[in-house]
Amino acid sequence: MISPFYQSRKKGVKIHILKTNIETKLAINTIKLLFNAHPGIYKWSVDLEDIDKVLRVETNHMLSKEDIIDQVKARGIYCEELV
Repeated sequence: MISPFYQSRKKGVKIHILKTNIETKLAINTIKLLFNAHPGIYKWSVDLEDIDKVLRVETNHMLSKEDIIDQVKARGIYCEELV
């Protein structure tokens, strides 16, 4: 049997790389509640060791980076696309 994650990847997964100001467990828990409850987000991580506090989010093809940025900013966390 093929895992649901693998099936989702076959349909097209977008990977969004974002710059944030996440530095605390409180900030991580804030986005954790958001991302873990969102059906369009498959996987996410924050690299606290990176100077840009990189947020990496794997989503379905329906969820845009603007949607993610808006939702993160609505929770008081700086977020922009990393270029």
